[in-house]
Parts: sequence; C-alpha cells; structure tokens
Amino acid sequence: MTKKKPEAAAEAETATPENTNKPTEAQPNAQPEAGKIDINFSHGLAGFLASNAISIGFTSYQTGRLYLVGAGPDGKLALHEAQYPQAMGVAGDQERLYLGTLTQIVRMENVLGPDQLANGAHDKVYVPRNMQTTGNIDIHELGIRENGRMVFVNTRYSCLCEPSVKHSFKPIWKPEFITKLAPEDRCHLNGLAMVDNEPKYVSAVCKSDVVDGWRDRRHDGGVIIDIETNAIMADGLSMPHSPRFHAEKLWVLNSGTGELGWLHPSDGAFTPVAFFPGFLRGLAFHNDHAFVTLSKPRHGRFEGLALDDKLKEKDADAWCGIQIVSLSSGDVAQWLRFDGAITELFDICVHPGVKNPITLGPQSQEIRDFITMEALQ
Repeated sequence: MTKKKPEAAAEAETATPENTNKPTEAQPNAQPEAGKIDINFSHGLAGFLASNAISIGFTSYQTGRLYLVGAGPDGKLALHEAQYPQAMGVAGDQERLYLGTLTQIVRMENVLGPDQLANGAHDKVYVPRNMQTTGNIDIHELGIRENGRMVFVNTRYSCLCEPSVKHSFKPIWKPEFITKLAPEDRCHLNGLAMVDNEPKYVSAVCKSDVVDGWRDRRHDGGVIIDIETNAIMADGLSMPHSPRFHAEKLWVLNSGTGELGWLHPSDGAFTPVAFFPGFLRGLAFHNDHAFVTLSKPRHGRFEGLALDDKLKEKDADAWCGIQIVSLSSGDVAQWLRFDGAITELFDICVHPGVKNPITLGPQSQEIRDFITMEALQ
C-alpha cells in the first residue's frame, strides 16, 4: 500500500527554492496617480534654464514626488517626476542627490559619464543607490558638509542630525530651549542654512518646549538660530522656513506673510524683498535670482495668517508652483504653476551645469532592468 505524503512535505518538494538565481516575472508596482494636474509655465522658462546652464529639482510631499525640470535638446521645457513617499528636503550637486522621505534618506548617483546622453536627451540619470531607514521622524531640510557627510533637520524630535550606521539617527545639536529629545514636534524646527559647507543657521516656528506647542505661535513666534553660538539671530517672524546664506546675506522665507527677505546682521531685522501669492517653503539661489516654492494654504495650519489678508488686498488666489525672482528688482522673471490635485510643494534646489536630468524612482518599471557597473580593473 502506498503511503500518502504529508501535505507539508509535498508543498516543500514543489515550492521554488528561494535562492535560485532567476529573475522574477512579477512586475514592479505601477506608480499611483497623483490625480489630474494642470501645469502652466512662463514662455521663457526653458530658455532661462538653458541660458544659465542650470536645471532645478523640487519636491511635493503631498503627492510623493521628486520633480526635475530642465531644457531638452529641442529647446522645450522638460519635466520629469519620480515617486518617493512624502518627498521633502532635497540637496545635491551634478553627481549626487539626497532626498528625505517618509521613513528614509535616499542617496541618488548620476551614472552617466561627462559626454554620455541617455535616450539622446538626458545628460544626468540619477539612480537611487542607498536608502537609509530612519523611521517617520518628519525629515525636513538637508545639507551636505565639507567632509561629504549629510545633515538633516529632524522636525519630530526638534534637533539637527546625521545618519547613523546603527540607529535611526544621530543627534548633533538641539535648541537650548528644548529640554528633551522627544517625538513631539515642540517648536517645528524646519529649515537649515549651510555656510561654507557646514550647518550654521536653522529656522523654527517658535521656542515652545511642549508637545505641538508651535501651533499656537504661528503668527509671530518664529526664530532663526545660530547653531554655533545658540544665539537667536531673529525673532518675531511668522512661520519662517528655508534660511539660506547667499551674497553675504542671511535670507529667509517669512512664510506666514508670503515674503522673501534678508536679516540685518546687527539686530536681525527682517527686510522684505518680494511678496509671493502662497505659503512659502523651499528657497535656492543662482546668481541674482531666487527660486521659491509656493503652496496653497492648508486648512487649519496655514490659514489665519497675515498671508490671507495680503492675498485679499491684492485680489489674488494662492499659488502652488515655483517663482523665480530677480533680487535686484524684486520682479518675477520666470514661473511654473500647478493646478488641480497638487496644492503643496516643499523644497527646491538648483543644479548648475545640469541641462536635462532624469531619475529612476525605486518603484518604477525601468529600474529593475537598468544595470550599470564599474569598469573591470
């Protein structure tokens, strides 16, 4: 009589071994649609980017996208997007990009040589090569130090950090008024200014030391802090974001009033240079131009600020998009606007010497079979 094999044993014999070196037939998950989005831009934007030999990258945590914008070989504007959950701070140069996401810091490397083009059009292809898992610590802005190490704003724990090999993060500085590193987003630390490739200034919505305390101080509690001396460089700001040091001035977005301006070095007085019709986060510079990202005020958190009154005075609707402003005149030189499902952007960076970049998202169809290798020595 033939004995019947146990069901578990039968399954083990027919199951595919885990370590066989065969490619899976499963297709990567398709990127979820962000919803209907209309994109409009100034007629001269492509020419402006081409004539300055730059491209720009910016993020939307709302739609989970990293956007790269350049000028194509045909002279037309080229916009590329890749999906990254809760895409936030972005920083980098011609050869490398860093991106903060919901639970990770992503390092992307350009895999093209100086004279190579992808698809006859793209001079840079940024491929994610490392994803450092931090957990949900609400990463905001990023910076790259002189030694190549990355620093980032850990908003949930109210501190400035470096990645850790072993842990979620390594704290390197916190405001003096924060008595404990706790996952409470006490002061809404958010922006980072690098000076000579080292972290120098940060922005916070207030000096609160209690859980979620910043929400009650949105109108005039904002501060800029010198992390070397712990001195408050400026106060009385309204939800400041994105401090940047450019042309020997410390610039900041006074987001609650919709203004870009600079801080006087003696008393920290805020001198506005330009008004923008939107809630501001994300600032970059190239020569005499400032690149600013605008969002539509979010219900409850961004509403009820001076920005609302200024929009009414100017009979204007809030924008979601990018405006490029001349620092000498305060006038808008170029712009890009989103309408529809996308209403919020976060960070922006300028890439000098990069014409028309693309990136491969980690969930994209292309990345599975996009293989590159170093030359055999």
